[in-house]
Parts: sequence; C-alpha cells; structure tokens
Amino acid sequence: MPDRRQVLQGAVAAAAGVAAAPADAADPPAARNGRIRQSIVFWCFNARAERWDIERTCEVAKLLGVPSVEIVGPEHWPVLRKHGLACAIAPNGMPGAPFMRGFNNTGFHAENLDRTGRMIDACADARVPSVITFVGYKWRNPDDPASGAIPRDEAERNCVAGLKELARHAERKGVTVCLEHLNTRDGSDPMKGHPGYQGDDLDFCTDILKKLGSPRVKLLFDVYHVQLMHGDILRRIEANKDLIGHVHTAGVPGRGELDENQEVNYPAVMRKLLAVGYTGYVGQEFIPTRNPLEGLRQAVRLCDV
Repeated sequence: MPDRRQVLQGAVAAAAGVAAAPADAADPPAARNGRIRQSIVFWCFNARAERWDIERTCEVAKLLGVPSVEIVGPEHWPVLRKHGLACAIAPNGMPGAPFMRGFNNTGFHAENLDRTGRMIDACADARVPSVITFVGYKWRNPDDPASGAIPRDEAERNCVAGLKELARHAERKGVTVCLEHLNTRDGSDPMKGHPGYQGDDLDFCTDILKKLGSPRVKLLFDVYHVQLMHGDILRRIEANKDLIGHVHTAGVPGRGELDENQEVNYPAVMRKLLAVGYTGYVGQEFIPTRNPLEGLRQAVRLCDV
C-alpha cells in the first residue's frame, strides 16, 4: 500500500500532467449553432504568426468545430480526410501570385484553362465543391506597370471569353468556379491589398458573371475587400445573392482579427447571408496579429450566429 509520501508524489505528478496538457483541448467547440459553415483559409496561418502546417491547422479546425480547411491543393486533401474535414474551395494551380495572371489577359488564357481545368478534375474526383479564379492585374505585363494597361472593356470581353470556356468544363464536372474581387487601396502589405488588380470593382466582376450566366461560375464575396473598396456590405449581399458562391472574412482595416478594433459588424453580415439563403462556406481569412488560435476562436464564435 503506498505511503503518504508516494500519494503526494503521485498527486504532484498528476497535476503536472494536467498543466502540461494543451490548455485548449478541454474548451468546447467555438462553433455550436452550425448555421454558418465556416472554414479556415490555410495560407494565413501557414505563412504568418506560428506558421502552422496542415496537420496543426486541421487539429485547430476540429477543436473549434470548423468543418473545412481551404485553399489547399490535392497534396493536402488526404490529411483533411484523415481529420474528417472538407476543403471548401481549392486554389487554381497557377504558379506564383495567382491573382496577377488572370482571364483579363488573353496571354494567360491557355495556362489558366489548363491548370484550372486540371484542378477542376481533381476537385470533381475528391468532391471538393469549388475552385478559385481571378481577373488578373491590369498591365499587359503584370510585373511591369510601364507595359500599359488593358482597357476595361477589353478586359471584360477577355474574362467573359475565357471563363465561358472554363464554365463548360466546370458544368460537366459539377464544380463551381469562384471569381474573386480584391481591393487595390491597401498597398502596405502584398496580402492586404493588390494595387493593379483589375477586378477591384465589384460591379465589374458581377457584370462578367451576369454575361456568362453559368450556374458554375460564381462570385467570391470577400467582405474585407468589398468593405475597403465599396462598403454597403448588407445591401451588396442582397443585390448579389444569386451570384455569391463563396465568402471570406477579415478585419477592416488591416486584415487582422475580427475583434473590437475593426469596423465590420460580422454577426449582422452572417445573419444577412442566412436571410438571403446562402448555404455555402465562410472562410476565415485574416492575418493573425496575436495568438492565432485565440483569434480564430473569437472569429468563429462571432460568425456562429
């Protein structure tokens, strides 16, 4: 029978074990209502702050009750499956900064059609519902502003022509292509804004989609970018409710956490999405400025209306 000293030593060891366990493991999931299907955008937490790998990101998603990790390619999908997670939207497979070389420039049509087409095939096989696409930078050489700008009407025609061809493939495969609107106002960080992006006017992007008229080419409505360029978020959601295929979030300004230091009323945005019948995913795409797990927990709870 253990003496008093052994009992005390065991109690101390047990207490130490509890203290060493992850403090977050006992916390209940942040998403309890589940009416908004949330997703973690991988790049924000992989490239910044603690630089989570895909395994850690999936662990956090499970911990918070988030059903998806997104903007990850097929090489990561087995890890998501292992954790019982979906990939809400896939990258398009373009090299480098994919938003620079888009469908506004016919010089990049062949590569976009090939790479995005192959990603659509992979998505169809893996039951990934969506893939991202972009308008592209306005300069004829995206790396050189001195090369001259593509006129807006020409850019629109080019986007319609290229995306029409991609739409046929997407329709055959049952995968939705989501065209993203980005802001050009914030030049402080390469991932906070994209000066030169030709799809910085939401109406320009939605006009392209309306001309296409395809059920498989939709709008990626990024609340952060729309707020920076236009504001009037709730009415823009209402006006484009039939076009929205995916949603992203981040704090405005700065693309930080969804906290009291930013201006968007995210619970109201989520309620509006529900009111217009949106059933897709909402990707948390903020750049962490503090503990990323705590920032995500706060964002997930805020959007879980």
